[in-house]
Amino acid sequence: MDFRLMGLDTPILHALQLLDAANTTAAPADDKSAANVPSRTYVRDAKAMASTPADVKEYPNSYVFVVDMPGLKSGDIKVQVEDGNVLLISGERKREEEEKDGAKYVRMERRVGKFMRKFILPENANTEAVSAVCQDGVLTVTVQKLPPPEPKKPKTIEVKIG
Repeated sequence: MDFRLMGLDTPILHALQLLDAANTTAAPADDKSAANVPSRTYVRDAKAMASTPADVKEYPNSYVFVVDMPGLKSGDIKVQVEDGNVLLISGERKREEEEKDGAKYVRMERRVGKFMRKFILPENANTEAVSAVCQDGVLTVTVQKLPPPEPKKPKTIEVKIG
């Protein structure tokens, strides 16, 4: 069932649909439905997007995206604008060496793996004025708004007597 038709297009539902599609049994090579099974990379990215929380705020002059990126240094985070209007925020936290000084993990609960979110920017977003600051595991990306277009003045046409 496609929940997007009912207006329920959330990253978690999208990831669940992808996981369901990825977990189906492999179809024979001549079956056309095999082309609809997403790649591992696509499923990995969808899971990363579904598990990366974010807040979006609109101010009079900007849009602000606040994303939790625990355990990542600013050099490990990428902020890009793709296709002219898609803001891509990504990073990856790798697992620490297990066998350091003979220590082994007894329990591992902190998140490791890929962090990713994509946002479609509105038409009035200035993609040339994007700034990002990471502090205490929280990334704040600010996208300035373009100034509103000036209202068009009515054109006055001189009427001639003739």
